[in-house]
Amino acid sequence: MRHFQDEWIQEWCENNGWTDLFRERYNFYWAFPPGAVMPEPIPQKALRIIKTEKGLCSEERTWLILGVVASIAAAILTYFLASPMPIVLAFAFDAILVAQLEVEEI
Repeated sequence: MRHFQDEWIQEWCENNGWTDLFRERYNFYWAFPPGAVMPEPIPQKALRIIKTEKGLCSEERTWLILGVVASIAAAILTYFLASPMPIVLAFAFDAILVAQLEVEEI
């Protein structure tokens, strides 16, 4: 799951003099620091600050809305079917979703 929008990282790079931003994989961004000849990863401290300032990205919001809708639908199905299985499946889905929302540290 993406935790940052590319525009946020590009804005930080422009403000701090880093150039030629590229994304190696999800949430791993590299760029050339000022005066450097080799790219370096964007510092984790900077990524944490960006995340704190900007909040949730559009992909995270979409997944959260999907989790809430699935939970509500499961609660309704549990009531009408008189079976706990829909709510159990929704709980499992939400547990995986919450784990994916964690921003991993290197």
